[in-house]
Amino acid sequence: MKSIKRIALFLALGIFTMNVSAQKNGDIVDVAASSNDHTTLVAAVKAAGLVETLKGKGPFTVFAPTNGAFDKLPAGAVENLLKPENKSKLSAVLTYHVVSGNLDAKAVMAAIKKGNGTATLTTVGGGQLTAAVEGGKVMLTDENGGKSVVTATDLKSSNGVIHVIDTVVMPK
Repeated sequence: MKSIKRIALFLALGIFTMNVSAQKNGDIVDVAASSNDHTTLVAAVKAAGLVETLKGKGPFTVFAPTNGAFDKLPAGAVENLLKPENKSKLSAVLTYHVVSGNLDAKAVMAAIKKGNGTATLTTVGGGQLTAAVEGGKVMLTDENGGKSVVTATDLKSSNGVIHVIDTVVMPK
């Protein structure tokens, strides 16, 4: 019965695959760049000067917002963040989506179970995200109470793993 519940939960997470060669050979940035759904994220990583960091040794776990997630932000917010004078703010937002270590879906679920329904993840930016299962889906809650659904998991790279999210999470 536990096996069936685990399988159902992983299916509920919306696991899907990406370009296999990018996953096996590329780093976090390469894998994100191979996705048409992450062009805004890749542009933001470049504007924030984080390409070298995310191409580094790692390992990293990245909760990667889709283009649609960025579209949910207030009008003009992305354009404003991409301005050179807002580089530090953009960097803070992006590093809030990164956790040190290689936390695949199984590890995230184990942490949620161990935490009696929630897991606190410390980001490389020093903030905290709370992971929990709500309505059969893994949800991230940011420090402001904003929520994001994990829509795809375990996109492997040479220096970590990417989980796709549907809303940009914001630090305090």
